[in-house]
Amino acid sequence: MKILDKVNYPQDVKKLNLRELTQLAQEIRELIIEVVSKNGGHLAPSLGVVELTLALLKVFDPTFDRLIWDVGHQAYAYKILTGRKNRFHTLRKLGGISGFPKPEESPFDYFGVGHSSTSISAALGMAVARDLLKKNNKVVAIIGDGSMTAGLSYEGLNQAGGLGKDLLVILNDNEMSISKNVGALSSFLSRKLSSKWIIKFKKDMENLFKQIPKIGEELLNYAKKSENSLKSFFTPGILFEAFKFNYIGPVDGHKLDTLIDVFDQVKKLDVPVLIHVLTKKGKGYLPAEKNPTYFHGVGCFKPETGKATKIAGCNVPTYTEVLGNTLCKLARKDSKIVAITAAMPEGTGLNKFAEEFPDRFFDVGICEQHAVTFAAGLAKEGFKPVVAIYSTFLQRAYDQIVHDVCLQNLPVVFCLDRGGLVGEDGPTHHGVFDLSYLSHIPNLILTAPKDEAELQLLLYTGLKSRRPFALRYPRGRGEGVNLSNIFQELPIGEGELLKQGKDALVLGVGSRVYPCLEALEEITDYDVGMYNLRFIKPITKNLKEIIQNYDKLIVVEENVLIGGAGSIILDYLYTYNLLDKINILKIGLPDKFIEHGSQAELRKKYLIDKEGIKKQILNFLRSC
Repeated sequence: MKILDKVNYPQDVKKLNLRELTQLAQEIRELIIEVVSKNGGHLAPSLGVVELTLALLKVFDPTFDRLIWDVGHQAYAYKILTGRKNRFHTLRKLGGISGFPKPEESPFDYFGVGHSSTSISAALGMAVARDLLKKNNKVVAIIGDGSMTAGLSYEGLNQAGGLGKDLLVILNDNEMSISKNVGALSSFLSRKLSSKWIIKFKKDMENLFKQIPKIGEELLNYAKKSENSLKSFFTPGILFEAFKFNYIGPVDGHKLDTLIDVFDQVKKLDVPVLIHVLTKKGKGYLPAEKNPTYFHGVGCFKPETGKATKIAGCNVPTYTEVLGNTLCKLARKDSKIVAITAAMPEGTGLNKFAEEFPDRFFDVGICEQHAVTFAAGLAKEGFKPVVAIYSTFLQRAYDQIVHDVCLQNLPVVFCLDRGGLVGEDGPTHHGVFDLSYLSHIPNLILTAPKDEAELQLLLYTGLKSRRPFALRYPRGRGEGVNLSNIFQELPIGEGELLKQGKDALVLGVGSRVYPCLEALEEITDYDVGMYNLRFIKPITKNLKEIIQNYDKLIVVEENVLIGGAGSIILDYLYTYNLLDKINILKIGLPDKFIEHGSQAELRKKYLIDKEGIKKQILNFLRSC
């Protein structure tokens, strides 16, 4: 009988001895690999923290203590051991459990998280609340070294150390976030001591001191007192001690007995403590150990080999790939083009650019705010920075977009990958707010291509515009259209009429243009025209000349309706006194956080796929 069969909740873990815990770690890894190979998910980071999770549950009581996971990429083992083992096969499926900690899903998930670097601040808030309520539970923040590149982590550390609260921070150091960590801090964290070297050094020094007449013993005692200082000098302890945290480590994150012993000792303390734990990303699964970047967030694969399961149509490039390849082509002819990303070179398609133009590529770590202002500085000096960041992550840099780029009207091109519904990663990752949070910023040009060929042209147009320019495109493969090596600028603010009609006009935005065209092919009772909006902002007067011939407009977008393209069109109609002459239907996403599920399932559920668009258009036309 498997140990895992009799383990469902944290109290079951506490009953196990070291041998049983070691076997349980292997069984948990097998379950994670089995499910992720079918569902996709964050494999490598979750495999790396199995022993850490078991040790935490062995020592702490999550029915009472607060365990706060940063990002949530590492929480699969925790989910399995906190009442969700029997539902783990539904991971990231529509109606199933989330790939991230989610308080609505389990009372053991104390803080919802999808983006990084929030755990220390949230944990400190809970620690302060505990003290105000005169409780005595422990609060533990588990944060990865990649997340420690973000400024928010140090804002939390700074206040926590200053307050001197009983707070435990566990730094899970696997030397990676998604891709290889970058920056001076990463180098500092990676500075490890060889235990053999230290032992030999100490023994040699002891022998040397003992041989010195009269003062030898005194020097030896002094050296022993200085041992902690020596350790801090050689390890990252000096950094965290500066934040008034008591530093412990580095500790082997795969040795259960060591972890349990350290946690037992630390549990007795009532001061800020940081434990530096060293783990291996992908631990226990050779393909993930060899290629942790690929297996960070992976699709379906064969567990025996680690090779991806083939998907029909995979010969069509993704929008991400087209962006990366096009940027390389343009950069070969323009030495002023530079590329910037925030810990996502592969995810944003800039890895090829990084290889070809290493001096013009900058991965700033998980620092979206810094990425934008850094780009602004480059633009101020005449360069053409392209900032490629997921739509949902760019939200963190809103203030910098407004003040540092747009207020100064600097030519920074923002490439918003994953614009729209992203699928199984769920509400923390859906890029469904960007049209709303960018459209009202002065000076910013906001665009959405209908296909990969238009993506190329809009990128070229953005670099030529010499203005703040945002290019928003979806996750996934393109439409399979032909790509050209000949680039031309598109007129700023002008879309394109794709189909004439007399009964109504559909204005499609980005990824919804082709589903709209497919829907219109099946609508035979009405003659409906089709317009590719292309530029969400600005919209030039040429659209007025087209829409004033219609008394019915339908705007279709993959963005929340509030503040989206439909709202912009309403304002446009008001500006030209057309509101009383035209009926308008807005098709988009509701005022709610959309759950996780495949892109196809979610588009169908929220009526923005071909069938849903057709149904809404017909209902609208029949009711007018």
